[in-house]
Amino acid sequence: MDSQSAPTILVGVDLGLPNFDAELEELGLLAQTAGLQPVGRVVCKRRAPDAALFVGSGKAEEIRQLALQTGATEILFDQALSPGQQRNLERHMQMPVNDRTFLILEIFAQRARSHEGKLQVELARLQYLSTRLVRRWSHLERQRGGIGTRGGPGETQIELDRRMISENIKRTKERLSKVKRQRQTQRRQRERRDAFNISLIGYTNAGKSTLFNALVKARAYAADQLFATLDTTTRQLYLGEAGRSVSLSDTVGFIRDLPHGLVDAFQATLQEAIDADLLLHVVDAANPEFAEQIAQVQMVLKEIGAADIPQLLVFNKVDAIAPEAQPIRIDDFYEIEGVQTPRLFVSARTLEGMPLLRQKLAEIAKPEPELTQNSAIHPEPLGDET
Repeated sequence: MDSQSAPTILVGVDLGLPNFDAELEELGLLAQTAGLQPVGRVVCKRRAPDAALFVGSGKAEEIRQLALQTGATEILFDQALSPGQQRNLERHMQMPVNDRTFLILEIFAQRARSHEGKLQVELARLQYLSTRLVRRWSHLERQRGGIGTRGGPGETQIELDRRMISENIKRTKERLSKVKRQRQTQRRQRERRDAFNISLIGYTNAGKSTLFNALVKARAYAADQLFATLDTTTRQLYLGEAGRSVSLSDTVGFIRDLPHGLVDAFQATLQEAIDADLLLHVVDAANPEFAEQIAQVQMVLKEIGAADIPQLLVFNKVDAIAPEAQPIRIDDFYEIEGVQTPRLFVSARTLEGMPLLRQKLAEIAKPEPELTQNSAIHPEPLGDET
């Protein structure tokens, strides 16, 4: 991914797994978000990936010819490639070949703004890069020796590069640990204030930041693109109906096949979701794949240990639903893995349904009436005991 707006060929391989994106729509959106320009798409079916070229030699040649015809300068696969497959494909194509994992890392690197976000992205990129050193530099085969080299005569450049990356990973992890400790201190302070914590979660581009802005009148970055928000933003939301303020956090969006390195690297950010009292699960109601997107979010919640936290489903973008498909009720229940979960339909853009959402949040966040010690032990009699 060497330049902005690079003409790119998108490649998807149907291995018979569920949820295959035959039109490569999401990959195309990701590519455009990263500044690439899709100029061609290739989809094929295989029982299993080819060990050397992932798609096999015949299909690899077809992709190469299409790249030559369209003037593409990069190939982008929707699936994760092994370092060996990536190296072999680049030799065959004579141009850069990248996969979905690298693409998401690239977008995160472009979008991270906070110190913590940049550290998390850097860690994920270093971990990804450490497995691909063998193809990323032309000088790796050369030997480096002599005075001043840490490994002594005969240590290869690749070993030195790997040592350097390993040390960078260690330093980055240490700095992230410090950030996590700072977050824990902040959370303990909120707990001492008896704060009620709500985290906005959902598939990327579901409208979380727009909803966040509508609720707290903040100016968090919101755009109609994937991964518009990478850094957690927390604001106080006053709910007059509950007579209290709650802490509302806008978190990074989830996506299908989110790289495990990113899940690990973003633990500090996703910790906001883990520690929430309520998850406001935002869904793009106008997206025909919303059920699959809900399932993908649930998978990530399980990975980070947040699957048991109560959820309120907010089906956003109701203004973008066709008139014949509009919901009969704006509040009902939706089944998630056998559990009936409360659901509201809203539009964060037009504010439709927002008063009801605030009312629901107030009901959930309303403090429990405190029982005095005496009343807890000796409840009031139901009637005269005479």
